[in-house]
Amino acid sequence: MNKTENLQVQAVVSWRIWLAVVALGVSSFAIVTTELAPIGLLSPLAAEFGQTEGRAGLIVTAYAWVAAIAALLSATLLGRLPRKPLLVGLMLVLTISSTIAALGSEFSTLLGARMVGALAHGAFWAMIGSIGAQLVPARQVGLATSIIFGGVSVASVLGVPLANLLAQLDGWRTAFMVIAALSLTATLAIAWSVPRLSASTAIGADALAGVLKNRTFQRIYLATACAITAHFAAFTFIEPMLSSALNIRVNLISTLLLVFGVAGVVGNIISGKLIDRHLKRLVLASLALMALSVLAIGCLPAESPAFIVGALLLGWGAGVAILFVGLQTWILRLAGQAAMPASAIYVAIFNAAIGAGALLGGIVLSIFTLSGLMVIAAVAIAASLVPVILIKPPAT
Repeated sequence: MNKTENLQVQAVVSWRIWLAVVALGVSSFAIVTTELAPIGLLSPLAAEFGQTEGRAGLIVTAYAWVAAIAALLSATLLGRLPRKPLLVGLMLVLTISSTIAALGSEFSTLLGARMVGALAHGAFWAMIGSIGAQLVPARQVGLATSIIFGGVSVASVLGVPLANLLAQLDGWRTAFMVIAALSLTATLAIAWSVPRLSASTAIGADALAGVLKNRTFQRIYLATACAITAHFAAFTFIEPMLSSALNIRVNLISTLLLVFGVAGVVGNIISGKLIDRHLKRLVLASLALMALSVLAIGCLPAESPAFIVGALLLGWGAGVAILFVGLQTWILRLAGQAAMPASAIYVAIFNAAIGAGALLGGIVLSIFTLSGLMVIAAVAIAASLVPVILIKPPAT
């Protein structure tokens, strides 16, 4: 093979690898949308199955906690399995789960389908970060991670309103069927683009224990638990905050939530450009930006101008998107051969924090006002700065 032909082969391989990274990003969007979409469907789900909205909310909270357990189990039970067929299989399970949820006639069927999907969700998410590190050179891990977990931050913001819009147009079952179709598309993309990958070498309970003994990991996990719990405690109630506490016109609320989503995309672009060289500073800046934005929203008086609220949502959305990518990248950069168990613990904490955030937000709201909830969440986010400050900056 001459030099020109060799360069052409390398170019094709590079294009195929980055397509695989994008396919994993689409998958992360699909799985997080699967997790969070019912937040925007609780009212029609409760009405359909004769449940209270609180009981219907179990399909979100229980899903997050089952996914957290599945992430930990995946490190001990699935670590030695071939990566590509495992990814394809897990995405097929998610596809089938959403399909059954869309077609089920009983609440128990819906809840059961969601729990099966949560098992696949936790295992899949625990792997995709470490797989990104296997696909690209070390110097590009941050960029690959920002693409893969960009789907997480975009889904965290856009998944709920898009599901709600689909439900308004054609019912909640259509929303679940669209999610199933998206999951199937991601499955096919992974099957075509992801190459054969070796299994993790550091797996099992000993590997998990080894990661947990590392003080740097402990601090990153502590920051994750605190910041993500606080974020979801506040974000779960952002719609009533805008409508009830700030008296924003109904027709502007969807626009403001879209601003939050666009900010998340911008945050991912920023992280992709800078995170490989300025990881710690970006994580610190994102936490500070989130804390200040949420605090300011909590302190705004009623009838505040929409452009001020929008500017604060921009800061919050960009900050949380950078944080998602930054913490995961930091874990992968430190973990080396222990990427699978380290990522599994991170995903378990992240998902547990989603469920805990919604639950604790409701508890806080039963005692304080919506504005008070935002202030308390901002203080908790600011507290997450402490463990990050104590961590030595990672090597570039």
